Amino acid sequence: MESILLGHGSGGKLMHELLDGFVLKELDNDILRKKMDSGIFSMGNKRIAFTTDSYVVNPVVFPGGDIGSLAVYGTVNDLSVCGAKPLYISLGVIIEEGLERRLLERIVRSIKEALKRSGVLVVTGDTKVVEKGSCDKIFINTAGIGEVYYEGLSTNSIRPGDSVIVNGPIGEHAISVLSKREGMEFETGISSDAAPLNGLIAKVLKASGKVRLMRDPTRGGIATTLNEMVMGMPFGIAVDESEVPVSKAVKSASELLGLDSLYLACEGRVIVVTAPEDEKKVLRAMKADGLGRSARCIGRVTREHKGRVWLNMASGGRRILDMLSGEQLPRIC
Repeated sequence: MESILLGHGSGGKLMHELLDGFVLKELDNDILRKKMDSGIFSMGNKRIAFTTDSYVVNPVVFPGGDIGSLAVYGTVNDLSVCGAKPLYISLGVIIEEGLERRLLERIVRSIKEALKRSGVLVVTGDTKVVEKGSCDKIFINTAGIGEVYYEGLSTNSIRPGDSVIVNGPIGEHAISVLSKREGMEFETGISSDAAPLNGLIAKVLKASGKVRLMRDPTRGGIATTLNEMVMGMPFGIAVDESEVPVSKAVKSASELLGLDSLYLACEGRVIVVTAPEDEKKVLRAMKADGLGRSARCIGRVTREHKGRVWLNMASGGRRILDMLSGEQLPRIC
């Protein structure tokens, strides 16, 4: 590798090669090694989750949201899928010289509304302005802290036979951003699914004490996220294509653009792996929440095909569902 490519930020194979092959080796420690969406550690008698993320989405405003609400929801969700109650967020903003004040005001108000919806506070921050051309309008970095209330979420907890559940239709965020970026208008308007998952997840964890793992399928979509779950593990996952919820609008847009919806980014979706006897409990809890009314069990953990994800195709037959190898859609979050 002579230089860094866009694909190294895709969430797929290239990113994992960069992180596992170099970054994690240099910065290795017990917490980082677990490669969870948040670092989990003890402070006194409490268990704390700590996460950080940067947002460089293009365009900064898209159907269903903008870079401000996206930054809040993304941080809240990274804490929530680790069994933590999100509490506090930091906000770092890098602004390009020449940004319209009106756009900045819109983004700040959007952050305010997203914080209110999520039940968290911004408690510290930083602002930098850089020369025109040094960044694209505005970049945002957030860090979040939450208190862990549900322990034991880990790939090591997963067992063959476990159910794999998703709370709603996939790919809506990616298509929303792409349609705005390219000036496309589809027959049915597609809005980003960006939303805070802490409320829905709290209901799920209250309903079931047998949730093994949760992940939010952002970059690389559900296909890449599922591959991260099985990587190097003594089990595989079989996904039923006919059970994966995809709206007609996203399906049509994906076919038109030559995209695979299984690799499209989501920002309001969670994949839950749970013991099979609690599958119905988890689905009921999800469906009782507005963000989970279309929840479905999309597959099972299997003893076969260790370290692999298989897709049982709706048309018959099976194929390997591999991790995203490059960058399907850059600057999506």
